[in-house]
Amino acid sequence: MQRSDFAFFHPLRVRYSEIDAQGIVYNAHYLTYFDLTITEYMRHIGCNVSPLAMQTQGKDFHVVKATVEYKAPMRYDDELEIHIRAGRVGRSSITWELAIFRKGEEDVLSSGEVIWVYTDQQTHKSTPLPAELVERL
Repeated sequence: MQRSDFAFFHPLRVRYSEIDAQGIVYNAHYLTYFDLTITEYMRHIGCNVSPLAMQTQGKDFHVVKATVEYKAPMRYDDELEIHIRAGRVGRSSITWELAIFRKGEEDVLSSGEVIWVYTDQQTHKSTPLPAELVERL
């Protein structure tokens, strides 16, 4: 994966509360970084995924799979860029592909995949993605 494979990124600086006793980012925060970036990307393309908006529609996204590959450590105060793209858009699912880089550097620190499924909140069954969202992706 390279930066040029992505059209959008969200900048983030590693906070002290995110590091562990080894002085590196604690592994659980990687998924938090991914989730934050997905939300910011959705905001960027004009899609409101706030809890209130989703509740009003009676639909929501559920994470059905998340993977993280750790390639190199991230440390306190590192300036990061979390890059994202929709790798696959299905009938009712989106496969997000993400990669984390240090600002101004080319080496991938971490990469991952998060799969969302769009569901009807009454039946808890998958439902087709809105056409408008598919167009924006």
